[in-house]
Formats: sequence, C-alpha cells, structure tokens
Amino acid sequence: MQREGADPEAMTPDDFLCDFCARPWAEDRPMVEGHRGAIICGRCLTVAYTEVVLHGLDSAHEPGAACSLCLEQRDEAMWTSPAREHAHACRRCIKQAAGVLTKDKESGWTRPLA
Repeated sequence: MQREGADPEAMTPDDFLCDFCARPWAEDRPMVEGHRGAIICGRCLTVAYTEVVLHGLDSAHEPGAACSLCLEQRDEAMWTSPAREHAHACRRCIKQAAGVLTKDKESGWTRPLA
C-alpha cells in the first residue's frame, strides 16, 4: 500500500505502508511485497504465521474475501488484520512470505516456533 499523497516519481521508504497495519517501511521493519504492491511487514507476518500456520486458526472474514497479497479467493485458512478488517492473508501467502524473510538474513526476521 502507498501513503496517500505520495509522489510516484519520488517514493521514499515512508511512502510504502504495510497493508495490514499501515506502518511505514523502515530499516528495522522488514517487509514482503505481494501482487500489485501489497505489502506485509514482519510484525504482521509473525502474528499471521503464528495464528494460521502454527495454531490452525482461520480469522473471520466476509464470504468470498480475497487475499490482499495474491488477490485470489482461496478455500483455505486466512488471517484478517485486526487493524484493517478488509486486509486478509491466505495460508499460502503467509508461508511464502515467511520463506522470503527467512532467507533474507539482513531482515533479522525469524520464523515463529510452536
């Protein structure tokens, strides 16, 4: 997600926001980009991974909701952001994003453990 009013010709890290908590990109806040600019930060990814992958939870979401990261309607567990009720992440995207951040040693992000 991009900050409202951001200049597309002069984007800075502060112009890129997590689609799930709306916090800006920062050195200490790793982020993973999905389709069409959707972004999930490491903090939201930790919560989503813990709830959906480790605990098998499926957040309540409206029928036919699409994942904010892959833009697909999937028949699997999804995490819904408590801060932005229309932001959802499917299990597949949560696992893929976790793989990306785990491989990026500079991110400092580690996969949550059970």
